[in-house]
Amino acid sequence: MALMLGGGGLIAVNSYASAGEVWGSSAGGEQQQSQTRSAETSASTIKCPEVANALREVPDTAKPQVDRELATMDSQITEAYQRFVDQKEQMGKDPQFALKAVLEPLKDKRAASIDRIAAAVSRVTGTRPQALEALAPCTLQVDDTDEGENQGQGQDQGDGQNGDGKQDNGNQVGNGSGNGGQTGNGPKASDFVDIEAVQPNVRRPDELSDASRGVFATDCGVNANGKFNPDNVIVAPGVSNGAHHMHDYVGNQANDAFASDDDLAGGETTCRNQGDKSTYYWPVLRLRNGQNENDANADGGGKDQNVGEIQTPSQVTLNFVGSPVGKVTAMPRFLRIITGDAKAHVNGNANANASWSCTGFEDRQLKDKYPICPEGSQVVRSFKFQSCWDGQNIDSANHRTHVAFADQNGRCANGFRAIPQLVQRIVYDVPPPALEGDNPAVFAVDSFPEQLHKPVTDHGDFINVFDDDLMQELVRCINDGRKCGSGDPATPPPSNPEEPGDEPSGAATPGAQDTQDPANEEQKPENPAGPAVGTPPAQGKPSATPEVQKPKAAVASDAATPRAQGTPESGGNKPVPDGAGRPQTAEGGLASTGAQLWPSAAGAVLLIAGIVLLRAGKRREVARHR
Repeated sequence: MALMLGGGGLIAVNSYASAGEVWGSSAGGEQQQSQTRSAETSASTIKCPEVANALREVPDTAKPQVDRELATMDSQITEAYQRFVDQKEQMGKDPQFALKAVLEPLKDKRAASIDRIAAAVSRVTGTRPQALEALAPCTLQVDDTDEGENQGQGQDQGDGQNGDGKQDNGNQVGNGSGNGGQTGNGPKASDFVDIEAVQPNVRRPDELSDASRGVFATDCGVNANGKFNPDNVIVAPGVSNGAHHMHDYVGNQANDAFASDDDLAGGETTCRNQGDKSTYYWPVLRLRNGQNENDANADGGGKDQNVGEIQTPSQVTLNFVGSPVGKVTAMPRFLRIITGDAKAHVNGNANANASWSCTGFEDRQLKDKYPICPEGSQVVRSFKFQSCWDGQNIDSANHRTHVAFADQNGRCANGFRAIPQLVQRIVYDVPPPALEGDNPAVFAVDSFPEQLHKPVTDHGDFINVFDDDLMQELVRCINDGRKCGSGDPATPPPSNPEEPGDEPSGAATPGAQDTQDPANEEQKPENPAGPAVGTPPAQGKPSATPEVQKPKAAVASDAATPRAQGTPESGGNKPVPDGAGRPQTAEGGLASTGAQLWPSAAGAVLLIAGIVLLRAGKRREVARHR
């Protein structure tokens, strides 16, 4: 449900068929006023069209200004959302208040930014982008579950998701004072579902004889260095707090809003194989339990309504896999890929591409719900990145069109070529959400404030900074059908992960069938309450992690980008690859394995030769004396 500008007033339109309501299409009349007032009272957030998605081509010389304006528009929405939250009671009393206090001022600011974007492009191309002005107006969005729908009935809404099938009436978890400062912007009880109520929904792809079946694993740790910031160098380069939420980083430690390709090439890496300086990052997961981090009053943290204890993963698996229909080619260096949509709650599911599950239940994947895992099982986030590249560009104006998903048969579209697919799996040992009582405690990903911490907004980012030799070895490994690299040997890599389609499917709700494979294809063991086969047992609460993992430097006295302590940027120690000080697996496949074995082999040969010569000498000496 959304409230739209038009006819000098607020027009309520039915944009969600599942809501089961019909709203008028024109302003005026007591009935319309009553409906508008009701909708304003239950509206949960602000919905704005995504201008970046409408930009197909932006000249390189215009990109800096365009990126800055897009980031400014995100800040405008954040500020408008805060006004909406602060003045929601007044909106319920005055049907026109939302229009005057929130939507019209936001529309004017967006129109000015859009005009500057169009002008920056036209100065270079001589042609002004068309139809951007129509993207200026925003609406108020009503969350279906905010209106007291029964969340415990019907499998499509999470049968028994609260353990007893009770109706939660759309109450926001953490709403009100005394609930851990969670500010009432979600998540809600209806955002969680018992994984045991979900039907298996994973299918495996068919492989052709020429499939590239290899797996190359790279182990870059779990962010033990405490590398956090709220930047996004892909979508908002040069803009501090461009993400409005905190990111976990593994791999390259030079990543912030101002990092150039040269900075990344010269950066330190937490990866075991030092030839992988790629950067892998994703929104942090927090336990919203009333315990604040040191970023409680900083951008990306509390200022953007991201509160609670940051959780360190118990395991991060990064695998590169092949194509079910043929060979893969090398990724270009500095290729940028974003998977998922940080604004999917208001944008819709077209670009949503994260999956949620539990260890031991990874044949059941969720898109728009957080899982409630049974005792002994851990929460799993999975991302499968795009595996087709246009063969020319390392990025695009909307950061999406230069890469694509393969079709349902695993083939890339004309003009695109198959590249190694990054399959990312992140595991957390977090307590099950406490959805009742005066002080509920839940886990949730960081998000833009107006996205309400919905699980569908989860996303991942990747910049390829493999050195050329290692990338070629990665491709040979995958095309030859081998298993190579330096992954955690406790986690079996996926044998044949399926590529999602160009438009990933929507929610995998209880009872849903035949969805895409999860990132890790472990099958449910006979004992569903136990951990998955090959998955280490729970290792204790990640929230009890050393202070170095907290984003202390996110609280800054100046405008500089927050930097975590212990990272190279803040003058700390050089990052130590995860697993340092313990036996490591051979890195880089057969080539580097052979390189490590040659010195030992050569020594053995020389020793044997010496023994043979010594014995021959003795025989000659004996013969001479005879």
